[in-house]
Amino acid sequence: MQEMSFRRMAQSGSQGGATMELVTGGAGFIGSHLVDALVAQGKSVRVLDNFSSGREEFLAHHNGRSEVEIVKADLLDFDSLKAAMEGIDTVHHLAANPDIRLGTEVTDTDLRQGTVATYNVLEAMRHAGVERISFSSSSAIYGEASVMPTPETYGPVKPISLYGASKLASEALITAWCGTFGAKAWIHRFANIVGPRGTHGVIFDFIHKLKRDPSRLEVLGNGLQEKSYMSAEDCVRAMVHLVDQVDENVNLYNLGTGDTCSVRRIAEIVVEESGFDNVSIEYTGGDRGWAGDVPKTSLEVGYLFSTGFVPNMQSEDAIRHTARVLIQEIGL
Repeated sequence: MQEMSFRRMAQSGSQGGATMELVTGGAGFIGSHLVDALVAQGKSVRVLDNFSSGREEFLAHHNGRSEVEIVKADLLDFDSLKAAMEGIDTVHHLAANPDIRLGTEVTDTDLRQGTVATYNVLEAMRHAGVERISFSSSSAIYGEASVMPTPETYGPVKPISLYGASKLASEALITAWCGTFGAKAWIHRFANIVGPRGTHGVIFDFIHKLKRDPSRLEVLGNGLQEKSYMSAEDCVRAMVHLVDQVDENVNLYNLGTGDTCSVRRIAEIVVEESGFDNVSIEYTGGDRGWAGDVPKTSLEVGYLFSTGFVPNMQSEDAIRHTARVLIQEIGL
C-alpha cells in the first residue's frame, strides 16, 4: 500500500459519490475569505483549523449551512488529518505560521507549522487518494531578489527568513509528490495580502499603535521599504480562477497587482483614515523593519494576467480599504 501512487489510490477510492474541498487554516484571515469564495461557487467545504490564529467569528456567517463543515484539529495530528481527507477532491493548504517575525524568536515554528505540516498534508492526501493541492506560498521565497519585478522563473531563490525557507521547502515537497506520486498542484506565491479580518501585518500594527497613542506612530525601519500588496478578495479570486483555468501538472504563479507601495505611504494612509490630527510619524531607522524583513519586493504578474485575471484593487486601494475596515473591526 505504501508504494501506491495518488492516481491509482484515487481511482480505487473515488466510488463514494459527492466530494468536497478541504481548506486547511480555513478559519484564518485568507482562509476564511477562500471559504467564502468556494461556497459562492456552490462548493461544499470542510475547514480544518487548530484555531491558534484562526477565529470562529470569521466563519460565523456560515453557521447552520450544510455546505461548510468545521473540524478543529492540528496538522501535526496525522490521524485527525487523515480522517479529514475522507471524501475530499481538492486540498487548499493555507495553514501556517502567519507571523514572519515569530520565527526569529521561536526558530522551529516555521519548520513545524510550515514544512512538517505540509509533509503531513501530502502524506494524508496520498493515503486517501486525494490528487489535487492548491498551496499558498509567498514572495518571501525570493529573498532579496536582484531582478524586479521578480518573475516565477527567477533563481536561484535565496530566502532570508525562516518563514520564506519553510515556504520554499514546502514547494519542493509538493513538486516532489507530483513527480513521484502523480499529484497535481497549484502553487500561489502571494504578495503581501491585506483586507478585512486581518490579524497581523503592518496596517494592523499601525492601527493598534495609534489606538494606544493617537499622538504618534512609530514605524520600524526608515519607511522606504516597498512591497507588492493585494486585497484578500482579489487573492482568493485569483486562486480559484487559476485552479479552474490552468491544468498543468505543476502550476506556479505569482499573485499580486503589478505595483508596490512604501511603508511610509501606508503610515500616511492609516493616519488619514484614523481621523486623528497632528500625528507625529516617527521612524526607528535602518533599511528594514526586523531581521528577515525584505526591504523591497515587486512581483512580475504578467503570467497571472495572461490567464484573464484582473485585480479589482491596486496596492494603495487595497491598503486604504483595509485600513478603513480594520479601524472599524479594531475599534479605533
